[in-house]
Amino acid sequence: MADLSKLTIAELSEKLVAGACTSVDIVNDVLAAIDANDGKVGAYLTLDREAALEQAAAADAARAAGSNHPMLGVPVAIKDLLNVKGQPCTCSSKILEGYTAPYDAAVVAKLRAAGAVLLGRVNMDEFAMGSSTENAALGQTANPWNLDHVPGGSSGGSAACVAADEAIASLGSDTGGSIRQPAAFCGCVGVKPTYGRVSRYGLTAFASSLDQIGPLTKTVKDSAILLDAICGHDPMDSSSIELEVPDFARQLGSETSLAGMKLGLPKEYFVDGMDPEVEQAVRAAVEHCKNLGAEIIDVSLPNSKYAIAVYYIIATAEASANLARFDGIRYGMRIDGKDPAELYRKTRAAGFGSEVKRRIILGTYVLSSGYYDAYYLKAQKVRTLIRNDFTDAFKQCDAILAPVTPTPAYKLGEKTDDPLKMYLDDILTTPSNLAGNCALSLPCGFSAAGLPIGLQVIGDAFKEDAILKVGHAYEQTTEWHKQRPAL
Repeated sequence: MADLSKLTIAELSEKLVAGACTSVDIVNDVLAAIDANDGKVGAYLTLDREAALEQAAAADAARAAGSNHPMLGVPVAIKDLLNVKGQPCTCSSKILEGYTAPYDAAVVAKLRAAGAVLLGRVNMDEFAMGSSTENAALGQTANPWNLDHVPGGSSGGSAACVAADEAIASLGSDTGGSIRQPAAFCGCVGVKPTYGRVSRYGLTAFASSLDQIGPLTKTVKDSAILLDAICGHDPMDSSSIELEVPDFARQLGSETSLAGMKLGLPKEYFVDGMDPEVEQAVRAAVEHCKNLGAEIIDVSLPNSKYAIAVYYIIATAEASANLARFDGIRYGMRIDGKDPAELYRKTRAAGFGSEVKRRIILGTYVLSSGYYDAYYLKAQKVRTLIRNDFTDAFKQCDAILAPVTPTPAYKLGEKTDDPLKMYLDDILTTPSNLAGNCALSLPCGFSAAGLPIGLQVIGDAFKEDAILKVGHAYEQTTEWHKQRPAL
């Protein structure tokens, strides 16, 4: 059953229903792709071969008994900050070496309930802090389209494994763009759901008011299918919203017209220094949406220019608090000292990488006495202004179109010596996290060097159906998503 690994969730679900293949066939084909390509791509940290085949056999038995969920028997990779019971959860950090998860994250439990096959855990920037997956302590991941380039971050492994057909889909997390940016760099689809739409229970927290779990897939419809599986209220997460989950996949149907939709175009998102190829591809995508019947209107998000500064105050402040638990006492690495203070100091010095230390120090500083009001409190006030900008914009339009990143994927090592330069990669994605709304990235072109370019579709809170409709209509009337890297 060659090339099953290249198919989508929707295509494989049809084949499974028709009896044209089994889940064991699919998993074997995906494992073959991993064996062929992951030595070059480096997406996986740990791979559960035997467990995956056992889950696949169980899925085939469940289907024979009458079960028919679209995710039943479909192999999915998991970003290594989501707890999977009995498996490592390293967050790509030395400080969690030896830790085994004692429980399943809520989204993992939902995937198990749907019958999905959990393949293994994929690489990321340490504790999700980075935009290139180069801040990973346990291995390097490359972009499948050009192995000399970064896959993006922090969910670089999640995007790379999907682009390389080493998983049919994956889960990532998005705190400041960490699903959408690697999806754009690797030429796949990534969705950041509305804050509160997906339970964060079992996610190793970076910035608790910003983190959100979401899918990375080969098509928009696949993202809708995976969202249907993982969304829903969870009493274990106090930020989880008690709302009925729409049937996102069924709502998409075969409609490709955008007639009656108003799509906003924010001038602030076409920033100085943007790669001309990116701007050209995105503007061509906007024109294509117009040809599909959408009305394109100009909107303004004037406070988005402050988003990077606000993000790197709020996110680091929350990180400094969340990462205080990694102290060498309860789990993970431990380096003894003559007293608890020395134990903490030695363990954290050896266990955390330079970027994590940098953000903890920055976050502790902005929360410290004398600086809280000047930095953290002011950042929260500007965050409200950013949210209000989106509220005003969505009074005029159904969704917003924008670039995902200012440039295509850059070369490995190009920005590692300049953290501030790398922080600016998130300039177009962080506003949606600060506002708490939803957004997706999907392919809209390629650079002259053959690197993917992403279109961002931003929606109001809990309007995932609108952004999925726009993305699906664009995708079904273009060919970008059909192109695969030549590994």
